[in-house]
This record gives sequence, structure tokens and C-alpha cells, in this order.
Amino acid sequence: MPAFRPSRSAIVKTSLLLSLPVGMVLLMLVAGGLLNGWPALLAWAVTPGIFALLVQRHFERIARLEATVEGGSADIEPNSPLAPLAGRIESLHRAHAESLAALRQRLHAAHVALESLPDPLFLIDAEATIVSTNRAAREIFGEALAGRAVASNLRHPEVLKAVESALEQRRARTVEMTMLVPIERSFAVSVEPLSEPGPDNSQALILMHELTAMKRTEQMRADFVANASHELRTPLSTLVGFIETLRGPAKDDPEAHERFLEIMHEQSLRMSRLVNDLLSLSRIELNEHTPPRGLADLSRILASVKATLDMQAATKDMAIQLELEAGLPPVTGDEDELAQVAQNLIDNATKYGRPGTPIRVVARRADSVPAAFPKAPHGAVLIRVQDQGEGIPREHIPRLTERFYRVDKARSRDLGGTGLGLAIVKHIVSRHRGALAVESQVGKGSTFTVYLPVASPAAISGPAPAPAA
Repeated sequence: MPAFRPSRSAIVKTSLLLSLPVGMVLLMLVAGGLLNGWPALLAWAVTPGIFALLVQRHFERIARLEATVEGGSADIEPNSPLAPLAGRIESLHRAHAESLAALRQRLHAAHVALESLPDPLFLIDAEATIVSTNRAAREIFGEALAGRAVASNLRHPEVLKAVESALEQRRARTVEMTMLVPIERSFAVSVEPLSEPGPDNSQALILMHELTAMKRTEQMRADFVANASHELRTPLSTLVGFIETLRGPAKDDPEAHERFLEIMHEQSLRMSRLVNDLLSLSRIELNEHTPPRGLADLSRILASVKATLDMQAATKDMAIQLELEAGLPPVTGDEDELAQVAQNLIDNATKYGRPGTPIRVVARRADSVPAAFPKAPHGAVLIRVQDQGEGIPREHIPRLTERFYRVDKARSRDLGGTGLGLAIVKHIVSRHRGALAVESQVGKGSTFTVYLPVASPAAISGPAPAPAA
């Protein structure tokens, strides 16, 4: 607002306007013979000057009063008629400044609280346009959310109906929604109208509470019982049969004891492997919707896995050839889970590769990524495990990562496989927001390639040091 600064011409015009009534009174006195003409004319000529001094003084007081209203320093005399008003205005200004500072503090505290919420939150205006979000929402849907329509991110019909109900009918609703990409996740979405519009013109809020863990726990319980009962039936039946035989017809047969105990031991180990793999798979599936936060050094992981499996490969006269690109960047991941990926893939290559052939393990930056690989702003690293086995027919490749799917069931059981190794690999890679590609030629061998996103430079460098006190 511009400061009040009257011009000289404004003062002159105001003074002349104020002197007009005086001139009219003097004219009437001269016309009535009560006053001589020349003295009256002289008095009227002096009047504008007097009024000019008074007007200028009052204009200065108005300017000081304006400075008080605007929050500046007011230099008004204590005996001025404007002094009480100026004091009151200064008092109101201080109270307003204190209220504004308190409001800013409350807004900052509310912003910090919303940012720290683990559940995604959106604030939308009357046009169903996003005006504000919290960190959890941006982690799932991306940074550039403000100014976009809700329908561009939450495409679920029931959610959009709930938004419409909140904005038009002022009614709160809660609906369930399932997101399928990049990983299947379930949410309870609450849409509530605000009692008053927010400072950013927000009219309603959308809060998404994740139900993925609860639903997966329920599904895992059912799957575990079904899978365990199906897969454990055969070894348990075998054990029961041999025990009955050892307690009956073969009770006094030492040779039968030795032979049957060896078979029972193998079946017990098979059940142990099966239960361990089922528990491992269940644990990974439970956390699949939550990406890992740590850093993983693939060079160290692969070197450790190679050292673990070298002896197993040597029993088939096979050698694990490890090729690591120099300066391989770290990836965002869980080192134990990624070690399990490498171990499962190399273990499979050892089991199904031809004796006397090498197993080639490569880790390097990826020049290109498959279409299923999510967007990675810092590039990708690949782990490639290549064997020279019998290969996999093309029709089996899409189903390799299904639970208990085996190309050759008898051979897989003979080699100690549970049918869960590649399912575990798939879910770990999915949790790491990566991709798995399989290539195979019958008679020549198979290649399994895992693509993982490179960690951001900020994550690699770590948090900035705290400023010195």
C-alpha cells in the first residue's frame, strides 16, 4: 500500500476550498454594511494561507497515523488528538504480529507432523486437484504431485466416488483399493471433507492406510497350510512306511535297517529344506511391499557366495568363474537377501549344469534393461548366472518362478530341489524393485539375469554432518 504523501497542489486546493465559506460570510457582512470592503478582502486573502498551515499539519498527522497502521515507527505528539488512536493501533499491530507468529509455529508443527506420518496423505481443493502431500505419498506416487488431478494418480473408481462425495455432499467415506504396480499393495482409503478451507484452499483430505501386510499374512497362512500339507505328504508317508517296516518285518534285519535309515535321513533332510524354504518365502512375501533402505556391495556378496559354493561345484568337476566390473556401484538393497538370490541361482546352475562345464557369473553396469524393470534414475546393475546344462524348453520359462513348479519333477527331487528357489529369487528381486530375465536354449544351457537399481549418490555419500555447536 503506497504511503500517504499529499502534493503541494493538493494542499493549496484544500485550503482554497476551506476558505470559500469564510469568503461568503465576509461578502454577506460587506453587503449588509457591517464591514468595510477593503478589510474584508484583506481578511479573505489571508485565510487560505492560514488554512494551508493547518491542512499541512493535519496531513502530517495522517501520515504518522498511516505509519502506525502499517507497523512503522509513529512519531505522534503525546498531546495530539490522534495519540490515543495511534497507541491503540500499535497495540493491535503487536497483538496481530504475535498471533501471526503463533499461527506460523502451529502451521510448521502441523506440516512436520503430516510429513512424518507413515501413511500417504493428500490435500485437495474443490476441483479435486492435489494442493499438498506428505513424504509417504511422494515416495509412492512421485515428487511432482501438486497441481495434478487426483484421478491421474488414484484411478480406482470407488476412490473417485468417495472424493466426489466429500467435495459435493460433504460426506466422509472409506473404501479399499489395490495397486498392482510396481508391486501389489492394498490400502484403506479415507476421504474426509475439511470443516474449514485450509490456507492453501484445500477442501478435503485423502489418507491411505496400508493393509498389505495384514492381507498377505492371511493369504500366507492359507498358502503355507496348503503347500506344506501337499508337499510334506509324500516324505511323511515314506517315513511312516519305513518306520512300520523297521518295527515289523525288518525288525531283525541289519541290512534293511541301514538301507531304510539312509532313505529316512534323506526324506527328513528334504522336509527340513522344504520347511525352511517355505518360511523364507513367507517372510520375503510379507515384506515385499516395503523396499529395502540399506546399501549392498554386490562384489563382496558374489565373492562370498562363490567361496561358499566352490566345493559343491568341485564335486561335479565344475568351476565358478566370477567376472566383476571394476568400480561396480552399490545398489539399494538387503545384503542377506541378495546373497540368497545369488546362492539360489548359482546352486541351480551347479545342479543342472553338465559335469565338467564352467558356471559363468558376471556383475556389471547394465547397458539396457527389460521392459518390466521399473524406472531407475541412477541406472542399473546386472547379475548374470550362465550354465551349460540341458536347457529349458521355451514353454516352461514363463512358469519357472511359480511355487513348486518343476520342469523335470523326478530329477529335481533327486537333486534335492524344493521347487521354491526361483520363487524366492522372484520375490526378493521384486522387493528390490528390480527385474528377472531368463534365456535358455535346449541342449546349450540357461542364463538367469537379475537387474537391480543403482543407489542414489546421496545414499552412497551418507547424511551430511551436523553443524558444529
